[in-house]
Amino acid sequence: MGKINNVTEFIFWGLSQNLESEEVCFVVFSFFYTVILLGNVLIMLTVYMGNLFKVPMYFFLNYLSFVDICYSSVTAPKMIVDLLAKSKTISYAECMLQLFGVHFFGCTEIFILTVMAYDRYVAICKPLHYTTIMDQGRCNKMLLGTWIGGFLHSIIQVAMVVQLPFCGPNEIDHYFCDVHPVLKLACTDTYVVGVVVTANSGTITLGSFVILIISYTIILMSLRKHSAEGRRKALSTCGSHIAVVIIFFGPCTFMYMRPDTTFSEDKMVAVFYTIITPMLNPLIYTLRNAEVKNAMKRLWGRRVFSKANGK
Repeated sequence: MGKINNVTEFIFWGLSQNLESEEVCFVVFSFFYTVILLGNVLIMLTVYMGNLFKVPMYFFLNYLSFVDICYSSVTAPKMIVDLLAKSKTISYAECMLQLFGVHFFGCTEIFILTVMAYDRYVAICKPLHYTTIMDQGRCNKMLLGTWIGGFLHSIIQVAMVVQLPFCGPNEIDHYFCDVHPVLKLACTDTYVVGVVVTANSGTITLGSFVILIISYTIILMSLRKHSAEGRRKALSTCGSHIAVVIIFFGPCTFMYMRPDTTFSEDKMVAVFYTIITPMLNPLIYTLRNAEVKNAMKRLWGRRVFSKANGK
């Protein structure tokens, strides 16, 4: 029997059904999205204008900011517009595209964070071999690997959902198309698909999280051999990385490390990793990370100063 697809569009319930709280959310999330764009563009400009691509930490930080912009842009603009819309609809094709985008950029972000942990591990635990191990060629290969990994993960998720028949209800209790809410609408048994989807997301989320925890534990233990100044500098950098990892992976683990079920809290948890994390990343990296802060001061301070003198 062929796949029956009577559903041409889905209807989101959105973050809230309360009109007043939707208006408040519109203002709040418009502000958040603006901060995401400005903060991450500022980091990218700092790396570009300061010609810092040769330093692996900045090289990956630049792409983390780029992924953050893409990742939040897959869901945030539609969600913000929908907050003031009477009907929150999305076509079937757009829904599948959004599902792909969320998992593609989300998974790529996970892999970039893992690569950044490896970079810190080499810098702190093998400082003499750092330039040899983290040369430009290897950095490029690692970056390519993060994108390929993200693509493979998301193409599996979408392939699993696309083959399902949707013939009845088309209302999604969410503000974007994610795997679990969409699976609930399929008019067939989705147990096997649910298991594959959870195994796919869960393995990546938990596997990367465990690798990150082990990496930072080794780094923190090795810091005991360093001088007080070296320890303070390394803790400043690693502290920002660890904060980002916990803020991102906590909600991700809650969402994807469980069977094919949906909870009423899912929407609020999703806000955390689709909007709050991309907004906090630039703040954490600039305020907590002495090296990034100094790079910004050097670059932007010099520019502002030279402009002032020019006048």
